[in-house]
Amino acid sequence: MPFSTHCLRHRPTTIYLLCFFLSFAPLPAIDRLPDEQHRNGKDTLEAFEESSKAGLGSTVRLVRNGRSLAMGTIVSKQGHVITKASVCIGAQEAILADGTKYKVRIRGRDKETDLALLKIKGAEDLTPISWADEENPAEGSWLVAADPTLKRLKVGVVGAKSRPIDRVGGVIGVILGRDGEELGGVMIERVMPRSAGAAAGLENGDVITTVDRQKVTSREKTIELVGANDPGEVVAIQVKRGEKTLSFRVTLGHRSVTFEQFDRNARMSGRVSKRKDNFPMIIQHDVSLPPTAMGGAVLNLNGKALGVNVARVDRVTTYALPAKYVREIFEKLRRPKPKSE
Repeated sequence: MPFSTHCLRHRPTTIYLLCFFLSFAPLPAIDRLPDEQHRNGKDTLEAFEESSKAGLGSTVRLVRNGRSLAMGTIVSKQGHVITKASVCIGAQEAILADGTKYKVRIRGRDKETDLALLKIKGAEDLTPISWADEENPAEGSWLVAADPTLKRLKVGVVGAKSRPIDRVGGVIGVILGRDGEELGGVMIERVMPRSAGAAAGLENGDVITTVDRQKVTSREKTIELVGANDPGEVVAIQVKRGEKTLSFRVTLGHRSVTFEQFDRNARMSGRVSKRKDNFPMIIQHDVSLPPTAMGGAVLNLNGKALGVNVARVDRVTTYALPAKYVREIFEKLRRPKPKSE
């Protein structure tokens, strides 16, 4: 019987056998891009030499008791440094890329942008960052930022259009259940582990009756009253626990820390910034940086700073505050405070 006729009469079996044997056929070798040509490889980084000099020469590492807290961007020859306010608390030293160490003191903080101004003691003729004129870099534009070691740069691109980031209020860290006038409040179905509520002593089954002395009988009202406060602020919570009425003072936590521990993508992202919301405007990019790199500048290919990094959001997203806002805050915080009468 001719082979073609055999195939027609036994087509399914023939096809399956052919597929089986073909699946084990050797595949052609695929060329692999050399390591030095990867995004953060040696050859790629050499193309950003001008940015490297600017980024590393105008960046410091802020340290407390030998531990890195954040990075800072030098904004004046006299040693003024802009950094992320919420993570630089207690900074004692600024370390330059060449290893030189200086004592630092804080000059002021800006709550809206989460920036702080520090002053390096005894420093003269430092190299301040040079600001870019462009306010809204195009999506896909190349960017660089200093690695926390101050030994090299990291490379990335602008990931989205510049935009404001809405405020997210503080949270108790509980899942709310039944509510209503008949219940007399709002029941706590679950207290999240390591949350503000757990730290304060709230328990599953507690019925919240007041928030900051305001009566609550609905989940919506409870969320509204709590969310009107920022992370770190304290709210007074009254609950019914069985026959008892108990009062608690709860220091609110960050939503990202409290609930994203149960989010798979967030867990894959590793450590992120606690404060990553409520910014007047941001540049979103994908330079791979840890939270301790916040406060450092992000630069274009010409070595000009487009802004200062203020939040690691996840493994592929970092927010930078545009240069326009950074410069405004610098001028605001450097002005002498009026003497109290």
